[in-house]
Parts: sequence; structure tokens; C-alpha cells
Amino acid sequence: MRDPLSVLTEAFTSFLFGKVETTRLPVRTSTGQAQAVYLPTAAPGLGDSGVIIGREVYSGKGYIYDPFQLYGQQLPAPHWLVLGESGNGKSALEKTYVLRQLRFRDRQVVVLDAQGEDGVGEWNLIAEELGITPIRLDPTAALNHGIRLNPLDPAITTTGQLALLRTIIEVALGHGLDERSGFALKVAHSFVNETIVDRQPVLTDIVEQLRHPEPDSAEAMNVALDDVRAWGLDVALVLDRLVDGDLRGMFDGPTTVGIDLDAPLIVFDLSHIDRNSIAMPILMAIVGVWLEHTWIRPDRKKRIFLVEEAWHIINSPFVAQLFQRLLKFGRRLGLSFVAVVHHLSDVVDGAAAKEAAAILKMASTRTIYAQKADEARATGRVLGLPRWAVEIIPTLTPGIAVWDVNGNVQVVKHLITESERPLVFTDRAMTESSSDHASDDVLRAAELEAEERAAAFVEQHLGDSESTVA
Repeated sequence: MRDPLSVLTEAFTSFLFGKVETTRLPVRTSTGQAQAVYLPTAAPGLGDSGVIIGREVYSGKGYIYDPFQLYGQQLPAPHWLVLGESGNGKSALEKTYVLRQLRFRDRQVVVLDAQGEDGVGEWNLIAEELGITPIRLDPTAALNHGIRLNPLDPAITTTGQLALLRTIIEVALGHGLDERSGFALKVAHSFVNETIVDRQPVLTDIVEQLRHPEPDSAEAMNVALDDVRAWGLDVALVLDRLVDGDLRGMFDGPTTVGIDLDAPLIVFDLSHIDRNSIAMPILMAIVGVWLEHTWIRPDRKKRIFLVEEAWHIINSPFVAQLFQRLLKFGRRLGLSFVAVVHHLSDVVDGAAAKEAAAILKMASTRTIYAQKADEARATGRVLGLPRWAVEIIPTLTPGIAVWDVNGNVQVVKHLITESERPLVFTDRAMTESSSDHASDDVLRAAELEAEERAAAFVEQHLGDSESTVA
């Protein structure tokens, strides 16, 4: 009950000054109303546990990402697709991401390094910094007792060996094996595995058996011996390329002893292989299957398998089928597959469109750097990106990308520390220019201007974020 003196005082003041004091009700609002007033707060983050990538362009918030932390709750699969034209920051993102992941003791990374200069791969500096020797697959070096990976390594199951042999042959031929050729290969592989017990079987043994099949094999199928020999001729010619052709030395002997599969970072240097030749998908198939059977184990480690020039995998229906199994198998064992490609059109318009779509579907995280407008629209249609994100992709500057983490779409500026910079920028044109320091302020000003334009664009179009490209 109010004090009578206070009531009397208020009445006298009102009579004397003609004013009546009113009580203002407290302001009440909900989180949804606050987000509607200030849009940049509306987009939820990905949590505060994992690897720091950089900051969100439109809000300035830190951007943290880790597929192992998000898997099962915000991510249906831990696999990641990185897209964008050269020179926009894909390589720097890959390298800083791996370096930061390796700060966790339970992380292990394999990189297929398909690019490089001066005779070494792009990851050579990072490997040296960590005291690791890359596994350099080079036909010339292999002839002088270099690194060898055996497709018939006993560590690989017999079923896996046969599937790998079929893939190698189908990639080289450009079409699937017919029943007769497949039968000849199966018979040769079975005979070699059953009769050679004192050493590792090698490809030379398969080629020899294809050229000179056993009479018992023909009799078992009630066919002529010459027919079996003819069925295996094309298969023998393809495998002969790995034995006595331009790829000899890398796969035609026992697996090199001493390859350290327990190192935190394992780099396969493929930079000596012609990226445009048929050798690259064959090489990736062999490395992928070999790793599947020797590296991925049912322990508590979290593993990252990063593949540069991954279109060699996704764009070949035969290699893609092998990797589909690896991705499905790896999810149960803590494997995150990272595929780095330049253009999505490289992998969705070819003969492997079905297989490519299956792998893309398993990549719940997509990072898209700057692309031309037509390419951005095509990417948006395939990935189902919001319209505002598709429209902003052609305007992105180096280091800024659109991130789509299972539908959570942000524009993110990748940040690099001074200690990381000399390890991740390996392009000499970028690192050895005498005008680099003089132009730092200009470049920074341009970056800030681009970030401001991107922030304004996103805020303007955020209301349209639910619509996708038709």
C-alpha cells in the first residue's frame, strides 16, 4: 500500500504544475524479434569447438569449423568439397586447416599432393617443417629403387585387389570390362594368389599369367585355351604399361618397406605425374585403395584424407566407385574426405555424372571461392545454394568464400597468421616480389572495401536466404 504522504505530494504537484506523472511499462522482447531488428545476429554459428577458419564477413564473428565436432548433430557426413578458380585462396585454406587440425593429438592427415614446382610438391615446405619426408611417386626415381606401392600387397584383401585391378584396366580402356575379359583377369589373379606363397605377388605375375593361362582354368569353364588367352590380351596390354611402360617402377614390385603410416601428416607427392594424363586417376585409385586397407584402422584417431585435383577421382566412374566405398566405410571410422576441384562442371558433366552426384551428396560441407557468373549459377543449381550466395560468388576477392555447412550458409574471410604465411604461400610470384611490402596497405584497403561491399550485399539479401536457384 502506497504511503499517504506520497499520494498527497503527487496530488499537490499535479494541482500546482498541471502535470501528471505516468509509469512507463518495461520493454519486453523475444530473441526472434531482436534478430528481426538486427539481421546479422539471426544466423547461428557452428559452435565454439574446433578449428578457427577466420571471421564471418557480415557480422565480424569468428568462424570455427570442425567436421568431427559437428558430425551427427549438424552434419550428416564429415566430408568436404572445396571449389574455386586458381589464385583465390583454396591452397592457403587447405594448408592452414591441416596445420591447425594437427594441433589436436588425435588427428592424422593424408594429402595427395598433385601440384608443385622446382621438382617438389606444394606441401614440401610444410612436410619439412614437421620433419616429415613426402612419399614421392616418380617413375624416374622408382627405377632407381624409389617408392613402390603394390596393388597386390597382402595387406589388401583379395576382393580389394581384384576390384583395384579392374579399375586400373577400365580407366585405361575408357570403358568397363566385358564378361570375357573380366573372367580372364579373375582366373589369372586367383592363380597367382594361390600359387605364390613365398613372396608378395606383383603385377608382372598377373601379366605373365594372362599371356600364358593355365589349361585347367579353360577346362573348368569348358572353353578353349586360346579363347582364354585372347580374352585376356587387352587386359595384359593395359597392365603391361604399369610393368614396362611409362608408369613402370612405381607399382610393379613389393611395397616399399618403412612407409610411416603413423606420422601425423603423410604426403604423397604426385607432382611428377602429368596431371592431364590417364596416369593420374590410375595413381589415385591405387593410393586410395592401398590406404583404405593399410591406413584406416578401427581406433580413436580422427583422419583427414585431402585430395588435390580431385576431379580425377570424381570424374571417372570406375575410380569414383572405389572412393564411394571408402567414404561410406570411413564415416564409421572417423574419416573426413576433402576434395579440392576448380570447377563443378569438371565433375558433373562427364561420363561419371551419377557417381559424381553420389560423392557430392556425401559432402555436407561446401566452400566456394570466386567463380565466373555462369559457373557460379551452375554451381548454385547443383548444390542448392541460396540466390544471394550465388550472386555474390563472382564478386568475392581472394581469401573470401561462401561456406555452406549443411544449409548454414555464411560468407567467411579466411585468416592466416604470420607464422603460417611463409608455409602456405608457396607461389614465388606471390612471395618474392620486391613490391610486396610496399603494396600491403593498398591490398588491405582493397580487401576491406570488398568486405564492406559483401557485408552490405548480404544484409540486403538476407531476407531472401530461403530461396534457392531454380
